[in-house]
Order: sequence, then C-alpha cells, then structure tokens
Amino acid sequence: MTKEPVVIRDLLNFRFPENLQYSPKGTYLAFQVAKANEKKNSYDRDVWLVKDGKAKQLTATLNTSIIGWEDDTTLVVTRPTEDDVPGMTNLFRIDVTGGEAQKWITLPFAVREFKKVSSGVYAALGLIDANDPDAYKDNEETRKKKLEEKKAEEDYHVVDEVPYWFNNVGYINKRRTALFIVKTGAGVESRRVTAPKFDVAEILVEGNKVYYAGNTKDRRQQMTDKVYAYDTESGKTETVYGKNTHSIHSLMFLKGELYAQASDMKEFGINETGAFTKIADQKLETILKPERQLHDTVGGDISLGGGRQSKVFRDAFYTLATEEDHTELWKYDSSFNKTVLLAETGNTYFFDVAGKKIAFARASETSLMEIYEMDLNGKNVVKLTNLNGDALKGKYIARPNLINYTSGEDQLHGWVLLPQNFDKKKKYPAILDIHGGPRTVYGTNFFHEMQVWASKGYVVFFTNIRGSDGRGDEFADIRDQYGSVDFDNLMDFVDAVLKKYPNIDEKRICETGGSYGGFMTNWIITHTDRFCCAASQRSIANWVSFSFISDIGLYFGPDQCGARGLFGEANTEYLWNHSPLKYAENCKTPTLFIHSDEDFRCPLPEGMQMMQALAVRNVETRLVVFKGENHELSRSGKPLHRIRRLEEITGWFEKHAK
Repeated sequence: MTKEPVVIRDLLNFRFPENLQYSPKGTYLAFQVAKANEKKNSYDRDVWLVKDGKAKQLTATLNTSIIGWEDDTTLVVTRPTEDDVPGMTNLFRIDVTGGEAQKWITLPFAVREFKKVSSGVYAALGLIDANDPDAYKDNEETRKKKLEEKKAEEDYHVVDEVPYWFNNVGYINKRRTALFIVKTGAGVESRRVTAPKFDVAEILVEGNKVYYAGNTKDRRQQMTDKVYAYDTESGKTETVYGKNTHSIHSLMFLKGELYAQASDMKEFGINETGAFTKIADQKLETILKPERQLHDTVGGDISLGGGRQSKVFRDAFYTLATEEDHTELWKYDSSFNKTVLLAETGNTYFFDVAGKKIAFARASETSLMEIYEMDLNGKNVVKLTNLNGDALKGKYIARPNLINYTSGEDQLHGWVLLPQNFDKKKKYPAILDIHGGPRTVYGTNFFHEMQVWASKGYVVFFTNIRGSDGRGDEFADIRDQYGSVDFDNLMDFVDAVLKKYPNIDEKRICETGGSYGGFMTNWIITHTDRFCCAASQRSIANWVSFSFISDIGLYFGPDQCGARGLFGEANTEYLWNHSPLKYAENCKTPTLFIHSDEDFRCPLPEGMQMMQALAVRNVETRLVVFKGENHELSRSGKPLHRIRRLEEITGWFEKHAK
C-alpha cells in the first residue's frame, strides 16, 4: 500500500521538546514543548510536567520557558508580559501541585542562568555593558533616560574590539556575561561580582561557593580560561587557576575535588578534546583524556532549544558522547571509570538525572523527538510522551541503508535513503548531502529535509568523511587538508553508491551542504563537473575574508587552514589555497546559494563572492538571502523561513534533475 509522502510543510506539525529538568528529589520532571505558530511566524512554548510516569501540559498560551526548580514543588519560569522592561528579567513561580504562575522577582539585568546557592541566595549570569557595568543599579528614571539615549543611537553600531558580533546574538561589542549574587527576602538585592571586562563562560555552585570559568576580554577574545571561586558568605573571591594556558570547561566536583575538561590545544588545535583534569593548588593535573567528544554533535533539523548534556550526580559524571554516528549516554565514576548506559542508534539530544531515574530526549530512524526515562543503570527504558505520534502517521519514511566503502586508508560508511516503491529497473535522480562542522556527524535519526527529498523520488545519500566527529581527535583533524582528503572521501562515496545502485542516473545527481558542507559544496563545484546542480548553504568561499569577518574567524580560519596566523604572505597563501573562490573559474555547475543576513558565523559576503564569481562567467546561479536569520536558519529559523529555504533548494533540484 502506498503511503503519504513527507512534505515540507509537515514542519508546522512537529513538536520540539526542550530543557528537561528534574525537581531536586526527582519527584517531578519538567520540560518545554515548542511548536510553530504559522500566523506569527514564530514558536510558542509551554511547560509540561511528568509525575509517576504520566505527562501532562502545565501551562498554555503563556509562551513559558523554564529557569529551574526553587524546591521540589516550585518551578521558576520566565514568560513575556506587557510590562517587560528591556534589559530586565521577570521571574515567576509555579506551584506544580496546583495554581497558576505568580510573579516572584524582577532582576535588573538580562538573565542567562540562575542557580540556587542557599535559602534566599542565588548565583546568576547576566548581561552587562562593560562601558556601563553598574547600570543594574539605576533607578527607574535613570533607566528610562538611558533607554531613550539608546533608542536615539539605534541606527548606529560602534565597535572597537573583536569579535564585535556573534551568531544568534547580534552585535556584542562591550557586552559581557557577568556573575551576580542575588539575595531575596523583604526585597531583592543584586550585586555584580566580576570585573566589567571579565566574560564568564560557566558557573558551578558547590556549597556556599560559586566557581566560575572565563577570562578578561580586552580588545580581543581570549582562547584560554581562568577559574575563580566566590564565597557567598565572606564575599571574597579566590583564584583557583590563574594562568592563560588551557581552554577549560565542564567544571565539576567529585568527592570534594574540583575537576574540569581542559585542553592546551597544542596537539589537535582548537577542536582538541579536553582531558579530565584536576584543579588544585594553582595547578592542572591531567587524569584521563576521553576518547570522544562529550556532547551531542549529530546533525539534524528536528531539534530547537536543546538541554542539558552533562551533570554530576552522586559523585558521578553523566554525559552525552558522540560515538561513531550516534549519541550515547556515559557515566564516569569518581575514579573516571566509564560505564555506557545508553548506546542505541538514532540520537539522544539531552537528559537529566535525579532520584532513581534518568530522563532523556531522543529520536529514531522513523520517529521525531520524545521523552523517555530509565533506571540509573540504564535498564527499563520507558517512553513518557507521545508529542509527535500523529505528525508522521501514515507517512512514507525511508530507512537508511548502510554502505561501507574504502577511501585511501580510511574505512568509512554512509547511508542511502530510497524512494517509496523503489524499482531497480527505473532510473532515479539523487542528492548527496554533506554535513557541517566539519567536526559533526550524520546518523540514522529522522532528518526532515532528506525525507522530503526521498518522498519526491530522489535517492538521498550521506556519509561521515575524515574530519567528522565520533572517531577521536586524530580522525577529526583535517587542518591544512581542507579540499583534499575530504574531497577524495566524498567522491569515493559517490562511486560506492553508484556501484551499489547502478540505476541512479549519473547525469542527475544533485549536491548540497551547509556551513562546512557549504564550503565543500563550493569546493566541489570548482573541482568537478559530475553534479547536475548544487545548493551551497551558509558557506565559506574565501578563508582570507572569512577570517576577518566571522565571529570565530580570527582563530578558526588560521587553525583549520594550517596557518600560523593571519598576517604575512605565507599565512595568506595557506588561507587562499584552501579557498574555493581561488578556483571559481573552473566552475560550470548551476549553483544556488542560501545565506542569512545575520549569519555572523559564515557571513553573507562569503556567499556573495562565490555567487558573483559564477555570474560573471555566465554560470547559472541564484542567491537567496533570508532577512533576520542567522547561521541556524535550517535548524531553528522562523517556521515560514525554514519552509521557504527548503522550497528554494528543492525547486532548484527539481529544475535541474527532473
């Protein structure tokens, strides 16, 4: 029986769980659910609650986001109200045993994170302007005056440091993330702890102390972190590690000792996996280097807000880890012995642990994201939600068919999605889809855009080439190899797919990719004519220009191209030799370019340069610019923009391959 196709507008029916959080004792499990609002071209969010294995919606029409738990029955949330003041945050409390959201406190800064230290004492991360770091102390009249002054200046951006913008945030010149201590009681008292130019990366509450990692940003961003501890009782700050030697993240306490993941970035560059490191007496002691990146790097387009990727619970470190082509849940005990708790194919996006349970969000080959729960030992997995049960009901979902192949010295694999009622006697068009990163991976989890193409009659194929995550630092390290080993891997994969599926029409193979996949698309069209058309998304065309305009360009560009820096003829040569724009005169492939005007990761001029280089040579090309979108367009852009993007790409393929 023929099933209904997956279509582009199915996106409007998907529900996206986010921000999974247990109450302190594990009695309740709260999470957000986001859903597209076509009329407003945005997403609405509501809070759901699980107790005794049963899920129910807690809020409706409030567009609520979870901050955290005050106690085992009181949830702290934010939601927009008519009296919201720019730069301030209203917090609400909900008694989950009954009652509606009640306004609790207003904080005089924009909150990024809010954690309880003790009764009436909280640690918060808030945004400040380094030129006006004490604006949180302003009275109503002064605040109003400054807002009017800002409004008068809203047509101008003045920058004097780098990076001065950041993807999905906007202009960040002089913006810093500061540590605040908030005390509640008869009133609300907020006090900034960190210096005006200090930028906090993360915080950890342990007893009465707040540990924080970060560094001073003066004119340019530091690549290393220092660690401090603030005592909320004495009001004193202690330097725990004050040297500029390592990138430090994932602060954790195990059996009274402070640990983190730390990397000096000397062996594998800025993407090097951080080793478990003990921090004591102003020294770093390496304990163990994990064999994998300890977070989810599996690509997809069915997740929005995300959630927790690691947590310390009962002197054990629980973490997601990207293994080969899927995400696993690992547990490290206090001696850093590892236990794999969950290792199924598909993808686990985030989790939480408390009481006797672990809750997690995951999707499979044929299903969208749902919430599950299991015992602390990884046994007795139970599905808690059916948020997306009807979204794909009766739809044809192509299952990934594994292909193993050899490329050079590499043993690699990829997958092929076949159209419904695939007939070996019939000729089919096909699409090669290349992931971003490069240190990410493709897996077997449901991928909306690929399923749309399979439903339209295309053979869709994808792989994890050298440079991908999931196989350790050495495999992922392609510095100074962009456009060489990765290109060879992809062409060998195409050959392997054609060998296994000879009824693919070689003259009707399309190609696409975004970010690093966009770079590879630009490289491919300038180094081979084997594809009938291409769609280059949020790409890199010129490493020289990219390095000076991207929010990560100053360090990512030279690092990935094997240069020692940005200046000098030798370094420029490294950057230019790896730039697709250098080889644009070779391009004959009709190419669509998709870019967003607020993409500060792979900025719009990258696509513009490549598009103009093709146009001036009379190569068929088209550039579509999405206003108000950034690098995350395909994953978390506005619903109608995501639909238009996929319509543009699909229409381009239909024009040239059918």
